[in-house]
Amino acid sequence: MDRYRGARTAVIVGAGMAGLTAATALARDGWQVEIAEAGPLEATSGWGLCLTGPSLRALDALGLADACLAEGYGMSTITHVDVNGEPADEVRLPRLIGADRPAMAGIARPVLHRVLYAEAERSGVVIHHGVTVAAVDQDGELVHVRLSDGTARQAALLVGADGIRSSARELLGLETSLDFHGQMVWRALVPRPPWATGIHQFAGKADTAGLVPLSDSQAYVFLTENRVERSVLPDAELVPRLRRLLEVFPGRVEELRSLVSTSESVVRRPVQTAFLEGAWNRGNSVVIGDAAHAPAPQMASGAALAVEDGLVLAREVGRHATVGAGLRAFAGRRTRRCRTLVETSVTIADLEQAQRHREAYPLVDSCHRLMAEPA
Repeated sequence: MDRYRGARTAVIVGAGMAGLTAATALARDGWQVEIAEAGPLEATSGWGLCLTGPSLRALDALGLADACLAEGYGMSTITHVDVNGEPADEVRLPRLIGADRPAMAGIARPVLHRVLYAEAERSGVVIHHGVTVAAVDQDGELVHVRLSDGTARQAALLVGADGIRSSARELLGLETSLDFHGQMVWRALVPRPPWATGIHQFAGKADTAGLVPLSDSQAYVFLTENRVERSVLPDAELVPRLRRLLEVFPGRVEELRSLVSTSESVVRRPVQTAFLEGAWNRGNSVVIGDAAHAPAPQMASGAALAVEDGLVLAREVGRHATVGAGLRAFAGRRTRRCRTLVETSVTIADLEQAQRHREAYPLVDSCHRLMAEPA
């Protein structure tokens, strides 16, 4: 990689999971890395997520899996419950980092962000907040980057890791649609009930609800509201509306409904997906994570794709003679896997809305097993 000008200098747009993982992996391989993050320090969106087996495997390669397991809640099963409140199916997930460690972990987003951020800084990554990319120009083996604060950089590599509404993707002229699927997903931070030692998902006659443990003391309730238009509700209406939506579920959901009543952290977001067809790069610039492939939440694997992307990207640019060749190889390794995950998540969303839950269960199982294969 020393053969061309600007060797081993990278600018990454976005300090989320994909951006921080890529930054750490590149820095450990000798790259000088800067991140431009539009948000303020320690700002994260959402309350919690799942680190499925592929996430933990990629994090383990960076020596971070145990830190995440210590901060989160390890588990290995997904229990599906039918509309009558009776167990209908159990998915036992493959343990990808050893039989003595969990198959996956629930973790609070701010906690995961802190782990990844600290490791990036320890690896020598410089992170700038309140700034993003404003212009990009490819000049041979160099990428000229102008940031929103007026400063400029010359780098061998630009990585757009700034989410589903990526500004980097737009500046690179990489076009994709954002598809809304007629669902709004709710999440509420609650105390973890003692019985919640894995993910529970409850089929309803109209919607789908569930619970994901995040730590010994916390979990989040989720509800997928089906066949609705995109809308924004006043904050004061969130808890009462979520309680009403949960009223129709039997069994343990009644306990979750009472926990939601006291939650001070409730969010409601549209279910959107994106998949970038064709090239993911322009010259020495590339998009990764949700900027390239954003699944619906039904497979709980968006984090897995993002973390894997960062690690695979660093490995591919490290083993090719040019950055451009490395980026093409990266996309070649990732396209089919990411497309399958996005398409499967959309199929499951459609089955949920058609109340065909039993057809969705084997899809969840088979897709997790497919994702267990090497990235």
